[in-house]
Amino acid sequence: MHDPNGPDWADQTVLSEFMSADELTELGTGDVAYIKPIKAGDLKDMFPDVPPLHDNVTLYALQNADGTPILLADSREAAVANAFEAELEMASLH
Repeated sequence: MHDPNGPDWADQTVLSEFMSADELTELGTGDVAYIKPIKAGDLKDMFPDVPPLHDNVTLYALQNADGTPILLADSREAAVANAFEAELEMASLH
């Protein structure tokens, strides 16, 4: 049935009619990034080569739209500066 108000873009069923799951995953990759605060104790999965740090230290991971880690910084400002330098558009996490 046609909706006169248009599709509900928040409805995943409607989105899947236009884009595959892989296409949705790739959306924004290389152009969009976000910053995620992360405790040092949780770094090994994302950054296997990170040196030992106190588990309660907070660092900031700049991540690609698909969640791929780009870099690790000791401040949010440094992560933002690197995103700006790489001409990445920043997305907000909620």
